[in-house]
Order: sequence, then C-alpha cells, then structure tokens
Amino acid sequence: MIFDMREWLIFFGLMFVMSLPLAWAEDAQTWREDGRAALATAKKLQPNNAKAKNVILFVGDGMGISTITGGRIFEGQQRGVDGERNQLAFEQLPYVALSKTYSANQQTPDSAPTMTAIVTGVKTNDGMLGVDQKVKRGETDYAMVQAHQIETILEKAEAHGLATGIVSTARITHATPAATYAHISNRDWESNVDLPEQARATGMKDIAVQLIEHVVNSKSLRVILGGGRAYFMPNTQQDPEHRKKSGKRTDHRDLIAEYLAATKGEYIWNKQQFDAIDSKKTKYLLGLFQPSHMHYEYDRLQDRAGEPSLAEMTAKAIDILNQDNKGYFLMVEAARIDHASHAGNAYRTFSETAALADAVKAAMAKVDMRDTLIIVTADHSHALTITGYPKRGNPILGKVIAPDETMPTLAQDGKPYTTVAFANGLGFHEHGAVAAEVQTGRIKDMSDVDTTDPDFHQEALVPLKDETHAGEDVAIFAGGPNAHLFHGVHEQSYLYYVMEDAFGF
Repeated sequence: MIFDMREWLIFFGLMFVMSLPLAWAEDAQTWREDGRAALATAKKLQPNNAKAKNVILFVGDGMGISTITGGRIFEGQQRGVDGERNQLAFEQLPYVALSKTYSANQQTPDSAPTMTAIVTGVKTNDGMLGVDQKVKRGETDYAMVQAHQIETILEKAEAHGLATGIVSTARITHATPAATYAHISNRDWESNVDLPEQARATGMKDIAVQLIEHVVNSKSLRVILGGGRAYFMPNTQQDPEHRKKSGKRTDHRDLIAEYLAATKGEYIWNKQQFDAIDSKKTKYLLGLFQPSHMHYEYDRLQDRAGEPSLAEMTAKAIDILNQDNKGYFLMVEAARIDHASHAGNAYRTFSETAALADAVKAAMAKVDMRDTLIIVTADHSHALTITGYPKRGNPILGKVIAPDETMPTLAQDGKPYTTVAFANGLGFHEHGAVAAEVQTGRIKDMSDVDTTDPDFHQEALVPLKDETHAGEDVAIFAGGPNAHLFHGVHEQSYLYYVMEDAFGF
C-alpha cells in the first residue's frame, strides 16, 4: 500500500502521541485524525486474487480475544508505550474474521480436533488427529483409523511438489503440530510406550514414528523445530543436556538416527548448533531443544544449553524453505500461551503472545506479501478474563485502580482485586511456589502482593486442578493472496479451504 505525505505525517504524529503522557496527549482531534487515517488506509485495500506461492499458518495455542487484548497491553507497557493503543504485529494484517471453535462432539474443544479442522477442512471429535468423527477416541483398530484418515494441507502441499516445515515451542509430537502430519485416534499416543498393546498389535504407529516415516516417505518436510526429543530416543540413551534423563522409547528405535540416515540432514539440540546452521546449505533440519516442551519465553535465556526464540526458529525455517523455488507451507505454533493459561499464570500467557507477534513480524520482514499468504489464528480460547474498571495505563497485571484514584478499588469483601483473572483453575499462589493444591476464591488479601510478578498466579473462581479452555470464537488475522476471503464469522474448518484455494490446488 502507498501512503501520501499527509497520511505519513498523521501516522508519525500518532506514534508521537502514543509516547506522551496520557493526561494531555489526547484530545478530540486525536481521534478524528486517527479515524480518518484508518479510513483512508482501508479504502486503499485491494483484494489479492493471485495464486499463493507460500502459505504460513501461525497458531497461538489458546490465544483467545481476551488474551490478544491483554498481550497487546502487556507488550506495549513492557516497552514503555501506551498499551491500550499498542498494536501487535499480527494485528496490522489487513483482514480479520472470527472462527467458531466447537468440535464435532464438544462445545468447548481441545487442540486436537480444532487443529485437525484447520488443516484438513473437516471437524472431528476431541482427542482426534487427522481422522474424521466416525472414529472413537482410543480406537485400537489401525484399519479403522486408516479408513477414516483425512489429508492435511501439509500433505497436500507436498503432493503438489512444495516444501513444508513445522515449528512449535511444544513437543513436536504434541496435538497442534502433530495434526499436520499424524493420523491417530488418541493425541496422547506420542511414543511407543503410550500405545496400548492392542493398538500395536493391529499395526498402529505412534506419533513420533509417524513423523519420521512421513519425512522419509515424502522427502518434502524440510524443517522440524520444537521440543520433545525424548519421544525420539531409546530409553537406553542419555539426554545430551539433562544427564539424569533419557529417552522414552522401549522399542529400541533411535528415530533421530533414522532421520539422519534417510535425509543426510542436520540434527541440533542447542542454541549454539542452531546459530551455526547455514540456511543456504542445509536442506533438512531437525531441531529438538528439550526432552519435552521448550521453555517459556520469559525463562528461555536461563536454559543451560540455550534455545532459539520462536521468532528465530521462524526466520530460520523460512530461509531453508526458500531454497525451493516452487514454494512452501509452514506451520508455526506458539504453544505455551496455552500452557501458561492452564497454569493460571497470565504473565507468561501474555509474554508468549508477544513472542508470537515477534515471530509474525520476523516472517513479514522476510516474505513478499504479494505471493505469501500469512494467517494468524488460534485453535481455541481460555477462561482468562479482563474485568473491573481500571484507568487508562493501569498495569494490565496489576490491581484495579479507577480513574482519578491512587488506591486499588475494593470488592464487596473489602479486598482489592486484579484486572486479569481466570474463571477456573488452581487459583492464587505465591511467587515461585509450586501449585500443590487448588486455592480458588478470595483466600488472601492482595493489598501487599505484587500481582505483576512473573510468577504470580491469578485468582480463579471454580476450583480445578487445571484451568480449562473456553468456547468462544477466536480471531483470524490474514494478509496476502486470498486474505480477503476471511470476512465474517466462519466455521474453523473454513481456514483449510482458503489455504487450499490460495495454493490453487
């Protein structure tokens, strides 16, 4: 899009205003100029009906609307700017829609059926990966699973000669990344030790095996970056980073060795090795940076062997995939947004959301949006709420303080309360404490508690050992070819058809 000089002046004026104290930075003219500039920009939007050479699908696992709002304010406040008027990188994409996340059998879903819907175009039951709803969870008959498996957008891209890649901060065998390549009746069957004996007897293959055999057979899955190396290692093999840990597999298969033998590619497990990879010369790359999930972004720099950030992994994946002139499909998951919310820890929920925005920004800097469709969405939401009537600029993780007040607003029980809370879960815990028991409700006066501490766990209403997903719609942000087709409220399965059409399959 091309802006004239007046629009540039308005834009830089707004950026300047956002850096000023709120008490005098805004007036009626601020909103008039803001609105007119936004309208002028919107009027210049033109649908891009060109065929997409590349598609990059970003999934913020558990990133509901309230999480985006909180993440936006958090990221801005961390940088010392107006958090409310801040924009995350993916919020700058021109097209926005909503996605209905219910699964075939549940109002509030889990990640397996939601991601399956996104990458196959077919909704299915909870716990299922790459199979339709005719399969029951835990089905041990492999023939039944095979009969009802559904082709994914990753598999379809490979069938059309495109390169593919998978990046996640979770185990690479976890539900969201696994949905792109696995076909199985239980998302928890990540290694051979997880498979029931009856399932093994019918020929069922665990998710880690499915991934490696997919690479061997397709020759197109060029980049795999994430966690979960224990699921690829035999239990007789010591972990290279954590000396007291070893692999999980009892079938004597070393899937990492099998990968290297089949691809002649590179395997890495720490930051130094990651940095040493030459993206122009590396054709196949497998990076497994933890035995299980990767660290939260806030904790990442404390890892003994070092881990790349989500943005760094995204950039490296794009560079490697760009070696293929035909184009590529890349899936990038910010998995630990979900994990932080399950733990009731909003600080890490928001910092992981900001890390996803950084990854989108890195991707947008590397691709040509004229031939690359970028989609940013979520598989489901979480029970995170933003409530009360805090004044502008109040710390998003702080206690509610009303406009023109200096002391926190008190609830009917005479205690202050935080802007961010969870509808259910473990509830409040002291800084750094392990949540050993459920502590929901108003069990403590927060007056002297630093609720902005990274290890603070927000209060919750309903006592559960694990905070749950939520069932409301999630957002879809998009730019590039076919992005204008995200225009209203869609079934989650609709995303597949926009990607498929963008590729021209």
